[in-house]
Amino acid sequence: MWPLPVAELRATAVDAVPGLVLRPATAADAGLILRFIIELAVYEKEPDAVVTDQDGIAASLFGQGATARALIAELDAEPVGYAVWFASYSTWLGRNGLYLEDLYVTPEMRGRGVGKAILRQLAALAVAQGCGRMEWSVLDWNAPAIAFYESVGARPQSEWTVFRLTGDALSTFAAGR
Repeated sequence: MWPLPVAELRATAVDAVPGLVLRPATAADAGLILRFIIELAVYEKEPDAVVTDQDGIAASLFGQGATARALIAELDAEPVGYAVWFASYSTWLGRNGLYLEDLYVTPEMRGRGVGKAILRQLAALAVAQGCGRMEWSVLDWNAPAIAFYESVGARPQSEWTVFRLTGDALSTFAAGR
């Protein structure tokens, strides 16, 4: 069943990184997730782009009908990262996929295997769910992230360009103006 019920994503110790546990996020983590989202936005040079708040995170990830999921990475019981994902769909494959919206590891923990452990956990989840693919976006200037993703076998889809309608443009278009 997609999306995977949160209860089926169990807290998992990661052998490759002693002391690392990946666990399902809960509504009690909404403030922590928001903090990580803001840190990620600052890193991505968009500090003013985050317009949600803790209640928005709680509702969108843990409220009734929520379709996105999140996990928290803890090293020796201290939060060091998170991921948020949701189901996508490929008409070409005729199957669901897993779209990774956010993968964030605190700066001091980068390069220690935390991001790879998160990515591997989500890949295993995608395989278990019968997904045909796992996808995400990365800013073209983020060389460390690109190198990391390529190191695990991911390949950029340079023939595709991402388009986005947001804010006033979205509202204006939807209204037929």
